[in-house]
Amino acid sequence: MADGAALTGGYRHFHDELASLKQRLLDMSERAESLVALAVESLLEQDLAKATTVIESDKELDRMEVEAENLAISLLALQQPMARDLRFLVGAIKVSSDLERVGDHAVNIAQCTERLIASRSAAPPVPALSDMARRARTMLSDSLDAFIRGDGTLGRAVGRADDQVDALHEGIFRSLLTYMMGDPRMIASSLELLLVSRNLERVADLATNIGEDAVYLAEGKQIRHRYDEEQQASTTDTVA
Repeated sequence: MADGAALTGGYRHFHDELASLKQRLLDMSERAESLVALAVESLLEQDLAKATTVIESDKELDRMEVEAENLAISLLALQQPMARDLRFLVGAIKVSSDLERVGDHAVNIAQCTERLIASRSAAPPVPALSDMARRARTMLSDSLDAFIRGDGTLGRAVGRADDQVDALHEGIFRSLLTYMMGDPRMIASSLELLLVSRNLERVADLATNIGEDAVYLAEGKQIRHRYDEEQQASTTDTVA
């Protein structure tokens, strides 16, 4: 009887800790999204104070990553979970790392703002950056929802949305290239804006990674680098 109660208590403790880990990841995602948004605002508004806030806030995301990773490793070591719970904990370690990297990209954008303000050079208008930032943040939010809920369908949808962000990045590159060719004085500022676009593209890529982890959690399929498609093709060839 006592052993049964201990098992029940251990099971309850494990799932309480699992719920705590999920909330930590959600908090990290919300913080990462807000830093990306603030970094883009600092750029569009040429607001040095906002850029500084983003740069100084990155340490908070670093701390949150370490705490989430330590909790996941502790649960792996002490509880020895199986199947879906095991996949979640392994995925959580990767997701926390991806979210910390999102914060790094927000810092990169804020640093672009600092350099643009310091140079006082004219910058070409790039309205697509706002759309790109909005899409990347939506992807990030959706990917975390997919991972926490184990929603493979939503995880795959995040991957498809990445194509739109890539297309925006390519359009911004062509637009900035035109400005640079037309006016050499625009080269420095255009390169900074291109770097901003590249960082937003990487945020979308990281969201895609998390979406792929959600698919693996939900379906047990590894779709990163189209691995599942290659495996299916290999199986078909073998049968044929």
